[in-house]
Amino acid sequence: MRRNEFLVLVTLLSSGCTIGPRYQRPAAPTPMALKEMAGNDQWKMAAPGDGLLKGKWWEIFGDPQLNRLEELVSIDNQNVKQAEAQFRQARTIIASNHANYYPTSGSTPSISQSRSYEEKTSNSFSLPGTISWEPDLWGRVRLSVENAVSNAQVSAADIENIRLSQQAMLATDYFLLAAQDMQMKVLGETIKSYQKNLQLTVNRHAGGVASRSDITLAQTQLASALAQSTDMQVARAQDEHAIAVLTGQPPDSLEIPETVIAGPPPPIPIGVPSQLLERRPDIAASERQVAAANANIGIALTAYYPTLTLTASPGFLASNLVNLLTYKDRSWGAGPSLSQTLFDFGRRNAALSGVQAAYDATVAGYRQTVLAAFQEVEDDLSNLHYLAQEAVQQQEAVTAAREAVRLEIERYRAGTDSYLSVITTEIIALQDEQSAITILQRRMSAAVDLVKALGGGWDASTLPTATELGAAAQAAAANAKSAARASGK
Repeated sequence: MRRNEFLVLVTLLSSGCTIGPRYQRPAAPTPMALKEMAGNDQWKMAAPGDGLLKGKWWEIFGDPQLNRLEELVSIDNQNVKQAEAQFRQARTIIASNHANYYPTSGSTPSISQSRSYEEKTSNSFSLPGTISWEPDLWGRVRLSVENAVSNAQVSAADIENIRLSQQAMLATDYFLLAAQDMQMKVLGETIKSYQKNLQLTVNRHAGGVASRSDITLAQTQLASALAQSTDMQVARAQDEHAIAVLTGQPPDSLEIPETVIAGPPPPIPIGVPSQLLERRPDIAASERQVAAANANIGIALTAYYPTLTLTASPGFLASNLVNLLTYKDRSWGAGPSLSQTLFDFGRRNAALSGVQAAYDATVAGYRQTVLAAFQEVEDDLSNLHYLAQEAVQQQEAVTAAREAVRLEIERYRAGTDSYLSVITTEIIALQDEQSAITILQRRMSAAVDLVKALGGGWDASTLPTATELGAAAQAAAANAKSAARASGK
């Protein structure tokens, strides 16, 4: 009967009660609709789960070379590896805090020898054991585990946020590189045209039609274009080096062949605004930080309650080593102890006020993260919308500039215009063509930014649960212990 009563008492003590506020996700400002979607036929609101972005979001651009490079980010990117190691570190804290549910035991064997005035020598051999357990009466351990779980989930979301950022950065650099290739191709064709114009001017000068200054102008124009082409090579090399580092490679080990941007950005499915709260890893990380801060309030409150500690000291005590482990030389002691802080001159009040203020700051940070996320989506939608209009207008300018160059060269051949007019028109035409390529590159970058702003196909439901984190932490601890034993051998 006493054993059953003891088991009931232990169960009650270990279950205890949890002090502190129950966690609820704080309300966040969420618009009913996206402003830049109104009256814009380019974008269509996707129904929940209908055609939303998936994990390998970069495949919507249809570029096999980009696909190959993006796959390397999750494998070899050092920033992602660093975040994964930090997640494993955060996960070990769960196992450490969870161990506080159970008692601790130890032993401090000792041998002592004493000699009296009569020169009699006595020996004492002691093999004591100590068992100590602090029942989780007020939920201190439970709250510490919840805090560790929330922080580990923050770290897990940080991995996805860093991975998405690195993937988006790679795609942006890739389209910058492709735009450089397209710019150099246009400039190369322009250089060929300048060389023909220079030869035409030399021939006209030999015939007494053109002046020497016309030759000088043509030579200056050609040399400037060649210098601009060299400068573009510098920018392309830097983009290639950046892509190499993002894929975890030394800059000298990656060579990307000449490429082009195949076309305008593809349509990107936009979910309802409320879905954004579940699809962005940075929002998920910020929300889990709020949960961790809420647990800290409960931990601070438990300092106002007494601490119960149960201890037992079984062992053996003998005057000689032979009899140390005999039944008659056994010893034991057991008893509870209760401790309570009565006066601390406001120390606990200050600690509680501090964690409550930290909680309020974390909630404000969460809401700001949500607001910033909607701003990014709106910005990227407006960028894509207006850049699409600008692309049409710029293409009209390119067409007109090409025709103006053709007409001006004819007038120069006919002797009705000077070569300076040809140069002015050709400069305008080159600038218009380069601007058209830049606008295309900006549209692709805006599309990448929109994908990133939408979370890149990630979903908060993929965050590891408390059960999964606990099991993984225990398995990791066991593996570390096995590895340590193997290395010791």
